[in-house]
Order: sequence, then structure tokens, then C-alpha cells
Amino acid sequence: MTPQIPGFTQRRVTVADGVALHAAVGGSGSPVVLLHGFPQTHLMWRHVATDLAADHTVICPDLRGYGDSDKPADPEGQTYSKRTMAADVVALARALGHERFALAGHDRGALVAIRAGLDHPGTVTHLASLDVLPTLDTWEVMHGTSAAVGFHLYLMAQPPGLPEELISGVPDAFFGHFLDLWAVDPAAIPADVRAAYLAASRAAVPSIVADYRASAGVDVEHDLADRAAGNRLRMPVTVLQQDWGSALGFDAAELWRAWAPDLKHTPVSCGHFMAEESPAEVIGALRDLLAR
Repeated sequence: MTPQIPGFTQRRVTVADGVALHAAVGGSGSPVVLLHGFPQTHLMWRHVATDLAADHTVICPDLRGYGDSDKPADPEGQTYSKRTMAADVVALARALGHERFALAGHDRGALVAIRAGLDHPGTVTHLASLDVLPTLDTWEVMHGTSAAVGFHLYLMAQPPGLPEELISGVPDAFFGHFLDLWAVDPAAIPADVRAAYLAASRAAVPSIVADYRASAGVDVEHDLADRAAGNRLRMPVTVLQQDWGSALGFDAAELWRAWAPDLKHTPVSCGHFMAEESPAEVIGALRDLLAR
């Protein structure tokens, strides 16, 4: 049986024409939406969500293309734009009765959260990003041999066909590689949770690749347009981030300030999967954000 977040109800909500998201919902109070990363599902928030549910309504969806959410085909390269995925999140919250909400995202979910904050500033009240740079900055800091750490970004940016075929040939080895490499504390992802992540990813190769491919195409176009227009995140923003900058030669906080004037940027010492490896630190940061 797939693990679940204790005390949360499983919901399936239509958010767009022919697209429904699976979400775990719990608690009561002001709403907080938590978006998962790669190669995970909403289950990555299990520790954080149960704590926040003591005084918030907490909504943990599987993103479009992941987990038990729908995985529409992507014939035009637009289906998995972060703009489209952000609109899913706004529609989900609205369907559950929330016109405004706080939003936190990890990894891919953080990119969706950033786009939601830029596109829907009157809807997203607070924004937290865990361990990413905005899409445009991510590509700009990748250079030379140091960029090898992001080989999967380049692989999944290729035209449809080869990336899907390669990954589908050894899906558990591919997705498991990141679960192993990015965790400082592997015990933070127990065997049943790891198995759930691998099973979900194995069943979603085309849509996961499409999500990443969008971040090398249409998502960059959207970020460039926002940068040119001076569009920035207007809400309080908290960023938790490993110190990738020391390895790749950039100042993450400086890059973030260009997008978020009301910013609290905090380096962390845990691994990439911080909501599972260091949930108390993440909970503290989110509660601090919600009080701003």
C-alpha cells in the first residue's frame, strides 16, 4: 500500500479541461499549499504538512504529470509550462474554497510556485522556495564542467524521443540516482517512501521529461519577459537553499534579490530533500514566513 500523510484526506479535483490533480488535504485555518519536487510526490511533505495542519488548512497536490495526478500529452510543448502548472494550483485552491493562499515549493514545485507568484500576485500571499534558483538564473549559472551536476537538465531538454527512451530503459536506476546522490541522510527517505517515489516516476516518464523540457524552452521565455518588464515577486519570500553557489561560482542571495525585494534567504546544511531530512528547520522557516 502506498504511504499516505497521516490524518489527511485524499482528494481528486478537476483544475483544467481534462486535467485533474490528486491532493492530500488536512487541517483547518488559513490555507497553505505545498508543492513537491523531483523525483517525488506530495508525500515528501508528510512531516511538514502534519505540523502545519495544527493551525492551517494544508493542501499537498501531486503536480500535473506526477504521482496520481493526470498526465496529459504535450504535442505543442506548452502543456507543462510552469505558467500552466501554476494555473492548476490556483484552480485547485479555488475549487477547495480558497481565493488566496500561502505557497511553498521544493525543486520543480518551487519553479511552479515562483511562476504562480509572478502570474498571480493577488492570490499568493507568501512564497517559499526550497533549493532552486528561478529557471532563467539556473541556466545562466550552469557553465563548464561544473554543469555536469545538472546533466539531467540537458538530457531532458532534448527533443521528444531519445530522453524518454533512455530513461524508460532503466527508470529505477535513473530516478534512484537522484534520491541517492542528493540526500545527505538517506534514512530520511525510508524504503516504503522510496518505493512509492520510484513507482510514481516510472509511470510518468513522458510527462516528467516534458516538465523539464518546458524549463529549457517556454519557461525561459516567460522569465525573460518578466525580467524585461521588471515583474517581481510582491509578497514576502523565504528561500532555503544549499550552498550551490560556492561550487558553481554565484551568489544565490543576490540572484534572488533581483526577483524578490522582500526576501529572507537562508543557507542550509542538510541535503536537497530538506523537508524530509530537516523538517523542523523547514517548519520553522515556513512558520516564520507566514508571520511576516
